[in-house]
Amino acid sequence: MTKLFKVLVAGLIALFAMGSLSACSTAKPVDMSSIAAVVDVRTPGEFAEGHLDGALNYDWQGANFASEISNLDPAADYVIYCRSGNRAGQAISFMQSNGFTGTLTNGGGVADASSLTGIEIVQ
Repeated sequence: MTKLFKVLVAGLIALFAMGSLSACSTAKPVDMSSIAAVVDVRTPGEFAEGHLDGALNYDWQGANFASEISNLDPAADYVIYCRSGNRAGQAISFMQSNGFTGTLTNGGGVADASSLTGIEIVQ
């Protein structure tokens, strides 16, 4: 009985994890009329290789991330993206723990964010 319970719990955890991982790439398009800004949280070097047109570049790993986001309206809605969605997720958690109450959408990677927002990738 205990072994069956463990297998069921492990299966549910795996199912939840897979749903969470694919959420960025299968998300419905964002209504951009409600979005205050699109934020790229990659490094400046990555940003220079290609980014969404008009995106802000606030490097999640940079020393100035906290001060840069302090310039944003914490009640507004934002799309946050990076290379894969990982750093965007970390940045979103940080922003929420620092008083951001608007909708913070993880756009995933650059191509995913472009599809999600309808904004083209530029260099």
